[in-house]
Amino acid sequence: MRGILRCRAALALMSMALASPGFAADGKPHHIAIEVDQNDPQVMNPALNNVTNIIEYYRGKNEDVDIDVVTYGPGLHMLRADTSPVQDRIKRLKDMVFPGKIQFSACNNTKRGMEKTEGHAIPVVPDATIVPSGVVHLMELQEQGWSYVRP
Repeated sequence: MRGILRCRAALALMSMALASPGFAADGKPHHIAIEVDQNDPQVMNPALNNVTNIIEYYRGKNEDVDIDVVTYGPGLHMLRADTSPVQDRIKRLKDMVFPGKIQFSACNNTKRGMEKTEGHAIPVVPDATIVPSGVVHLMELQEQGWSYVRP
């Protein structure tokens, strides 16, 4: 009888561990960095499609995933408030559909270069986070174990 109770207790603990939301099979959340370095909606939209598909996939598995869309060079236009062809979609993803799961990182090196060239401040969308260097940010995310995708 005592063996049966131990077995049931072990099974209950195992099922609770497997059912706990937010983590991959190895107990860690998934992390993915997506690079955008082109001022092209045919690059930006597939990147946002990837974001949606990744989150939907892991949501269906009851696992957590964090995504960082890193823009630099001409790709910064994705996060420029004055030129982004996808800013409405970014807002929808960030605020309404998937709150707290996505970061949009804007390269400050690129931003400063564009400001110097254009002679005015470059506004970024409110949902963007400015990072010192997009390329360095990508490198550091990969060093921390983040997966990397370039659409």
